[in-house]
Amino acid sequence: MAFIYRTPRTSIPETGRTGVLLVNLGTPDGTGYWAVRRYLSEFLSDRRVIEAPSFIWQPILQGPVLARRPFASGANYARIWDREENASPLRVYTKRQAELLKERFAQDDVPVAWGMRYGKPSIAQAVDELMDQGCDRIISVPLYPQYSATTTATANDQLFRALMRLRGQPSVLTVPSFPDHPLFIKGLEESVRRTLAGLSFKPQRLVVSFHGLPKICVEKGDRYRDECERTVSALRQALDLTEEQVPLTFQSRFGPMEWLQPYTSEFVSKLPEQGITRIAVITPGFMADCIETLDEIGNELREEFIEEGGEEFALVPCLNDDSAAIDLLEDLTRKALKGFSVE
Repeated sequence: MAFIYRTPRTSIPETGRTGVLLVNLGTPDGTGYWAVRRYLSEFLSDRRVIEAPSFIWQPILQGPVLARRPFASGANYARIWDREENASPLRVYTKRQAELLKERFAQDDVPVAWGMRYGKPSIAQAVDELMDQGCDRIISVPLYPQYSATTTATANDQLFRALMRLRGQPSVLTVPSFPDHPLFIKGLEESVRRTLAGLSFKPQRLVVSFHGLPKICVEKGDRYRDECERTVSALRQALDLTEEQVPLTFQSRFGPMEWLQPYTSEFVSKLPEQGITRIAVITPGFMADCIETLDEIGNELREEFIEEGGEEFALVPCLNDDSAAIDLLEDLTRKALKGFSVE
């Protein structure tokens, strides 16, 4: 990835404040070919995401992959695009989460900013925003409930790259993943119960779908699957449901290698032949609805399920800008603030 020159600061603001940085994955600026291509190029060039050697992968990426995939991805984004905000739902909800968290800390003199690992606003821009407000300490909150090197670690990597380009660095504390945090599980439980109460049918299964990960990543030490299982186990307990009633699956498989199983698409497509024709799906690997939840699950998986004989399908929304999400973020942040306290 090319080095991006950033204009040096001409003045140093008064310091002494702690700021909060929310970090999410990222999104294209639009649904057109070039906007999607720029985003995919940055995303798929990350060595944390695609671990193949660059001299092998980059010709493939910059050639056949980016020649075709932006058209299909752009069409997918167009189906879920927020026309009023002219932005993807992920951007809309992440911005809203930051605004609402800022309100919670209005009396504490704690600024809140948000940035994306890929796309805009960048993490570096968010760091600048906080430093311009006098923050010499930053609490970074990667918005990934379950840890993976492909998500949490690469977000931290990008934050540290931004710090490498600063002559005067702030002190930084990064918040760990929160797969079974009580407020996270409470929010998921409330979202499930609220969604099911509004349905005209009773689902026979509540399928839990996490973003997939190549199996080799776990074999190398990534703890993602363990943390996904912690989330599902806590959710089953909160809902008083069994493993059979709340199965764990993985979506978004890409490329020829084996990924974590069972695969969501294959699992759900086989349910009608087992007499399971009414289901709900929840995606607790995401703090905000995005293309992987709204389109891949809400549109594509729904169509596959109905084509195979399914009758009723419901998607449980992510926590998004619900008060439960902000309660969780506030709790994580206030606990992290103690790490900067001086006795």
